Amino acid sequence: MRYNEIVSNLNTHMRKIDLKNVVWKEGKYYVAWNLNTAVSSFGETKKEALESLEEALELHLEDIPSSKINKVEKPDLVPLSFKYA
Repeated sequence: MRYNEIVSNLNTHMRKIDLKNVVWKEGKYYVAWNLNTAVSSFGETKKEALESLEEALELHLEDIPSSKINKVEKPDLVPLSFKYA
């Protein structure tokens, strides 16, 4: 299902929800991770990774009430360096 179809279905049948996602390159793939649900997916391009994430989120959120979705207001990527054994 394409992004526009998902949005159309959401607009017709469901409430709108704003989710925060992070995308990065890992090896030859892009990883897309949703901060609200910890659902992730991947693809060969950023667009493909986000499309795959949308599909995964659609399935994940089918049976979850919106009150159970973590609210992420203003995420900030903060570097952290530490020593480990």
